[in-house]
Amino acid sequence: MDKNAIADVLKEIAVLLDLKGENRFKSLAYSNAARTLETLQQDLGALIREEKLGEVKGIGAALTEKITELFQTGKLKYYDELKSSFPPGLLDCLRVPGLGPKKVKVLWEKLQIDSLGDLRLSCERNMVAKLEGFGEKTQAKIMEGIANLEKYRGQFLYLEAWHAAVPIFDALKKCPVVKRVEMAGSLRRKKELVRDLDFVVSTRDPETVMKLFTTLPQVDKVTNQGKTKSSVMLDIGIQADVRCVSDEEFPFTLAYFTGSKEHNIAMRQRSIEQGKKLNEYGLFEIKASKEKLIPCKDEAAIYDDLGLQYVEPELREDMGEVVASEKKDLPKLVSEKDIRGTFHCHTQASDGSNTLEEMARAAITLGWEYLGIADHSKSSAVANGLNEKRLEAQMKEIEKLNARFAGEGVKFRLFKGSEVDILADGALDFSDELLARLDYAVASIHQGFTNDEAKQTARVLRAISSPHITMLGHLTGRLLLSRESYKLDINAVIEAAAANRTIIELNCTPTRMELDWRWWKGARDKGVMCSINPDAHSTGELSQVSQGVGAARKGWLRASDVLNTRSTAEALRLLKRK
Repeated sequence: MDKNAIADVLKEIAVLLDLKGENRFKSLAYSNAARTLETLQQDLGALIREEKLGEVKGIGAALTEKITELFQTGKLKYYDELKSSFPPGLLDCLRVPGLGPKKVKVLWEKLQIDSLGDLRLSCERNMVAKLEGFGEKTQAKIMEGIANLEKYRGQFLYLEAWHAAVPIFDALKKCPVVKRVEMAGSLRRKKELVRDLDFVVSTRDPETVMKLFTTLPQVDKVTNQGKTKSSVMLDIGIQADVRCVSDEEFPFTLAYFTGSKEHNIAMRQRSIEQGKKLNEYGLFEIKASKEKLIPCKDEAAIYDDLGLQYVEPELREDMGEVVASEKKDLPKLVSEKDIRGTFHCHTQASDGSNTLEEMARAAITLGWEYLGIADHSKSSAVANGLNEKRLEAQMKEIEKLNARFAGEGVKFRLFKGSEVDILADGALDFSDELLARLDYAVASIHQGFTNDEAKQTARVLRAISSPHITMLGHLTGRLLLSRESYKLDINAVIEAAAANRTIIELNCTPTRMELDWRWWKGARDKGVMCSINPDAHSTGELSQVSQGVGAARKGWLRASDVLNTRSTAEALRLLKRK
């Protein structure tokens, strides 16, 4: 089991301990250990083999033993026993937004609720509203959350799907009879939500590949096993398919199963117009009712033979890419190597897990030139938001750190920022005088999600009009798989952002991924600049920028459209251009 999977188990143990009513410090130990693993720079296997895991801060003897057991066996007796002490469906209730371990524990003890079905029924009977600490509004939100969970059943966050796919891909790639292997489907197109995993393999020995694939340790059940295609259900509940083809067929099969369906239809139509036929087996020239295969060594050759510029997988959504490809007018998309830093990151000062310096050092390790710190403002009390005095103290600390980096010869800068709450009337949480002293400010909505569209839009537009608001944070407030966007006239916001030179962030927290990629091409064409922000609450979450780059690519964004690709001096100029 890799370190990310182990971290997930440790997080669940922390939740189970909270449900059990154990000492809070005990559950925190597991949560902190999970974060430590996620940000671990050393090789976990090497630390275990050399018996040095216990030397890592926050991992004592007991946790070392449990992590080692998970790493070596993929199982943990303590976890299995703890999990078995609760009804299996109880943990599903924790997926409902707003229901933490404490509330779920009350529901279990007071109403014997141990599944989403029981929870829905109790809400319908108005039993939840009568519990102390709940009420009618909470009950209504729970019902809304359950409805959203049911709506998105069978879908997985991109990052969850990616973590499930990587070990399978690695195993297939290492197989000696495999010549080429690629991920396909919506995962390759970097969709924010994924239903299943697809792998395309080039091999002369599909039987060996099928045997390997169906016996992988993460396979929970084999649902179909054939000579060239097999399907399995993984232990996290997602289906995975593998298709074996000849190396000659590989590019065509990969293109077909990458999709999207709509893009494939447009490509097939293009081939028909040229007297050809395109499918998952090849590209054929048709003459006198006879088909002749046109050999293509890779996908680029398929597009080239059809007179098209190569279309990157992220763009294959039938949103004008084939027409642009014909005109040789596709953009050179932003890439991870273009990224020089990021913004909208949190520290221990508000609700983050790491210190200011730890966040900075992690960014330096990633090879970045700068990092923007934007802890919550005072109205976000739940997130331990900073008041004026605490923000001023943090600004001084940032100045001292920047001076120290300069003294060490490290070419790195921390930017002073704040995630400023947009209040109910659109006013901001800090005065203009204080905001003017920051390098930048992110304006975000954290409450008042139920406003009608006109009121919510007016609220955001007022924030945009402030000369001190640099960018808008998580614009629509959505939480993928659980909470819909609040009502907002996004077109009006984009127009105002363009007119006021306000940057819009692409918040790449896996559950947010907003502004949605479908809006970015239009926003780009209006002159709106994007900032790919991880909304990182720990050093490990800085890596979420990688998924953000994928979403930016889906939105047709070039390096020039993204703030994070600029040098430190240029980034500072753009932050101040309002």
